[in-house]
Amino acid sequence: MDALTVCPGEGNSLALSDLPEPEPGPGELLVEGLEVGVCGTDKEIAGGEYGWAPPGREQLVIGHESLGRVRQAPQDSGFSEGDLVAAVVRRPDPVPCGACARGEFDMCRNGRYTERGIKELDGFASRLWCVEADYAVRLDPGLREVGVLTEPTTVVAKAWEQIRLVGERSWFEPRRVLVTGAGPIGLLAALLGTQQGLEVHVLDQVTTGAKPDAVKALGAEYHHGSAKDVAARLNPEVVIEATGAPSVVFDAMSGTAAYGIVCLTGVSPAGRSLSVDAGALNRDLVLENDVVIGSVNANLRHYQQAARALAEADTGWLRNLITRRVPLDRFAEAFTTEPDDIKVTITLD
Repeated sequence: MDALTVCPGEGNSLALSDLPEPEPGPGELLVEGLEVGVCGTDKEIAGGEYGWAPPGREQLVIGHESLGRVRQAPQDSGFSEGDLVAAVVRRPDPVPCGACARGEFDMCRNGRYTERGIKELDGFASRLWCVEADYAVRLDPGLREVGVLTEPTTVVAKAWEQIRLVGERSWFEPRRVLVTGAGPIGLLAALLGTQQGLEVHVLDQVTTGAKPDAVKALGAEYHHGSAKDVAARLNPEVVIEATGAPSVVFDAMSGTAAYGIVCLTGVSPAGRSLSVDAGALNRDLVLENDVVIGSVNANLRHYQQAARALAEADTGWLRNLITRRVPLDRFAEAFTTEPDDIKVTITLD
């Protein structure tokens, strides 16, 4: 069968390979791959900057943003032939740490977890793939065109959960949220904010096109000024930072209302210096009881939350987030960024 593979650590090794069809093990689903999303992590792996092949192998099947249809399911698995599914990316470490032992493997303490399509486990960019029934989530049949957005939605479902957990250490009724970045993560964070009835604002650099249109279609407000000025004007109780740009991160941290919560979901590049008034930042954090948290990955609970959020969303709006679909045999096009891209996917069927 066709599968998109890479040799982690080697640039320009992304290739379409002919691999044996997988055989499901006990408790596993056999799934027909329909679509995979391409994100920054995939591009880093393809560029040789990141990723680990399965033990004893040089190649890794890439792709962690999955969408498939069940071809074969074990009895009593809770799944049936024809079900639309997405697969959980991370698996707990074998030791396990305290968090992994309790199903919170997105919070693994010792780093020995594995991840489909990223770290030591094959991903989903193949015509067929297998997944343990306990690590699959059934999607509403109406999500066939947009279910590939499940994994990025889990990232923001977890972010919102963490924000609520932190906020509820005291009285917490936020009204206004600022999302910095209008890529897939930022726009999906805005979606979940509107689903909670919040006043949502989104900041990005572009002034026209698909991103501002998507924000306005949510009933949210789009901004393209400096993060410092926008945050100071809005004084949001919550900021979800989805750019990873260091200057935006610190500007957002300095512009929240008292008891403000900043959730960082974008990973900043290392090796870049930035001058920051650390004293003033520390003073504001302490005197206003502010909190800055990082959030990455997701566990099964967040996949279930994401599936519900997508089922409740306007399918037409979600469809507009997928700005390009590329066939598997033209995979290279999916790893080349175009100006109007929001989410690019690779079709497998």
